Amino acid sequence: MAVKYAYHPGNVAHSSAIEVAETMPPVARSLGIELIPLKGATSCGAGIIRQASRRLQLTLNARTFAMAEALGLEIITPCAATAGNLNEDLTMLKDDPNLLAEINEVLQRTCSMTFSGETGVHHLLHVIVDEIGLEKLEAVAKNPIDFNVAGFYGPNIQQAGACGDDDVYDPDYLEQVIAVLGGSPVDWESRTQSVGVPGLFSEEPTVLRQTAAVLSEAKSEGADLIVSACNLSHSVLDIYQGKASRTTGLATNIPVIHLTEMLSYSMGHHNTRLAQLRTRIAIIGD
Repeated sequence: MAVKYAYHPGNVAHSSAIEVAETMPPVARSLGIELIPLKGATSCGAGIIRQASRRLQLTLNARTFAMAEALGLEIITPCAATAGNLNEDLTMLKDDPNLLAEINEVLQRTCSMTFSGETGVHHLLHVIVDEIGLEKLEAVAKNPIDFNVAGFYGPNIQQAGACGDDDVYDPDYLEQVIAVLGGSPVDWESRTQSVGVPGLFSEEPTVLRQTAAVLSEAKSEGADLIVSACNLSHSVLDIYQGKASRTTGLATNIPVIHLTEMLSYSMGHHNTRLAQLRTRIAIIGD
C-alpha cells in the first residue's frame, strides 16, 4: 500500500527549478509514495513575506494546513525552505490558541476554511529515511551516483521538529542517501549554512558572498557535485555561481542538482539527463 501525503512542491518548483517538479513524481512512484496535490496552495513565504507581514505569512500557511487537514493528510515537500517555514508556522499556531483563533477568523471570512491543528509537515529526505527506509531506496536504485557528492541541507530544516529523527546540529541523512546510491559523501562544514536567499533582491552582494563561500568550500573539499535538499538554495547555487565568482574571485564552478534529480537519475527515470551530468562533471573547470 502506498504511503499517502498532501504534496506541496515548494517554492520555485514550477518556475526557476522546474526540474524539481519534473523529477519528484517518478521518484514518489518508485518509492511507493502517493502524492495528492494541494491545488491552489501558496508559497510558504520563503522568509520573505514575513519581513513585510508576519500575520500574512501565517494566514497563507494556515490556509495550506487547512487544505491538507481537509484531505486528512500530512504534507510532504522536497524543499527545505518550505518544510522549515511551514513547520515553524505550524508550531506557532499550535502553541498559541488565541493566535490560531484569530487566523481562523480570517480564513473563515476570506475562504470559508478553518484549521484545527491536525496535520504535519515532512521533507522528502526525512520521509525516505524515517518511513520508507534506506533498504527500499537501495532496492529501487539502478544507476550508481558514483561521484564525490557534497550534500547541502541549508538552515531551514535544521530545527527541532523539522528534521525528522536526524540530528539538528550534525545531520547525516543526506549523506546516508548519497552512500546508498553509490556516491561518496563529502564532509564539509557549509552543508547547513544559508546562502542568503531572502536577501537576494535587497542585499545581493551579501548573498553572492555567501553563495561563493559555500560553492568554494565544496570544491576545496573535493566534491564533484553538490546535491541540495532545498529548491531555493539549489536555484541560487546553480544560477548565480558565475556572478558569485566574479564578485568574490573564489572558485565556484561546480554542478549543482536537487535531491529529487539525484534520486530520479539513480532510479533510471532520466538516463539522458544522468549522461549529461556525467559529461558535465567530466569536463567542467574554472
